[in-house]
Amino acid sequence: MSIKVKRSRAQPIGKLLEQRSGASLLIRQSRLIDQAQRHVRAHLPQEMRAHVYVGGFRQGKLTIISSQACWITWLRFEQSNLLRLLHQLPGFEGVSALVFKVRPVHPVKVPERNTRELSKDAGETLAACAQETGDPALKDALSRLASHARKR
Repeated sequence: MSIKVKRSRAQPIGKLLEQRSGASLLIRQSRLIDQAQRHVRAHLPQEMRAHVYVGGFRQGKLTIISSQACWITWLRFEQSNLLRLLHQLPGFEGVSALVFKVRPVHPVKVPERNTRELSKDAGETLAACAQETGDPALKDALSRLASHARKR
């Protein structure tokens, strides 16, 4: 007994995103949610902006998430104003209600850059080595490394 497998051909990403498939719908929805989050945050008080997130959009309801209940309570009182704000955005005319949730939020943090500093003396030593070296590739590398030294 043999099992025949239908081989699928690889398709360019542009073609996949043009179709009304799962990937293009997911990307469209994520862009809409990001747009809504930026729009809502722009109209919130400064101290609240970092604590409020748009979680998702489903069946005409937009989910607003915060890690602190005090912000959610304030947002519940401002629900009609938030709906009016969201109706200004294209694609959010169909939002009929807001769902508020208190959840621990762990935003994506950009890792800190690990930079190393060279002392002024080390930079001078590397620059002197670069001047005395005959190999052009090594000379270039030493010069680049010496440029990272402190100037003072």
